[in-house]
Amino acid sequence: MSDGDEIQVTSAFPPRDTAVGGYLEPIRAGGAVLWRPGVNGGTEVVLIRRPLRDDWTLPKGKLKNGEHPIIGAVREVQEETGLTPVLGRRLPPQYYLKDGWPKQVEWWAATPAEPGGFIDYKPNDEVDSVEWVPVEEARERLTYDHDVHVLDNFRAGPPQTFPLILLRHLSAGEKRTWTDNDVLRPLDETGRADALALPRVLSAYGRPRVVSSAAARCTESMLPYSLECDVPMRTERAVTVWNGTYDADEARAAFRSLLVEGVPTVLCTHGELVPQLMAEALGWLGAPNTQQSGLRKGSFWVLHVSREGALAGVERHAVRG
Repeated sequence: MSDGDEIQVTSAFPPRDTAVGGYLEPIRAGGAVLWRPGVNGGTEVVLIRRPLRDDWTLPKGKLKNGEHPIIGAVREVQEETGLTPVLGRRLPPQYYLKDGWPKQVEWWAATPAEPGGFIDYKPNDEVDSVEWVPVEEARERLTYDHDVHVLDNFRAGPPQTFPLILLRHLSAGEKRTWTDNDVLRPLDETGRADALALPRVLSAYGRPRVVSSAAARCTESMLPYSLECDVPMRTERAVTVWNGTYDADEARAAFRSLLVEGVPTVLCTHGELVPQLMAEALGWLGAPNTQQSGLRKGSFWVLHVSREGALAGVERHAVRG
């Protein structure tokens, strides 16, 4: 590049005058496109009106410091609509400037947990109207282009999906210091704390059934969720690592059967099996494999699959956010 060439500054955010060529930690927020089948066909989505801004927008809000994005998105939608969202497929995040500072909003498609999505919301100074609006009308009513982009992303994919959640068990005691049969090795203090936090994260996806490795560290990971959310748990030998051994073909076949059944499911298993199970699922769905399919303990993949058996989204999280 010669001295006279103009330098191009690129960013996911719009151009700004502050810290050009540098980084500003974005304001982080989360929200959802809350939808339901329309009364006369089609699709309806929830819009909110904020009187102080005199705008129509999608329900969203800033995450609290250290808050899990899944929990924050659910909380904000509840606060702004009075409806509890059940998260569906992940939508692309939006990046824009808010009063000159970058803002990053994480988005999901979602359905109301309440039958019919009946709105019972008391107007206040922040939100004075919550309405179900036909999606075509919603696009015209939205005040901001970045909300229109979110709605267009929702409309571009299947509205109805089911989640298949692949969780690596939570933190367990060190294998090298455990003198008993390894299948009995329990969670450690960190793992037990995370197990108590897991129900709030997983319940954002509704009440997915539980299939678990028979190893103690896996069943203990899922026990608080199973009890708190009243979801039965069954163990599956095919996804159990037994004293360092497992049958990869059996594990892949078991995971494929969960995929074919089309029922919301969380599968808790071992780190050795996660890349193979992800490869099986992505291959079955006709999607490219990711080069970083492994998980740390206490992390999980969520594969969102359409009712037609197509991949609609993939996201990865840790229990701690």
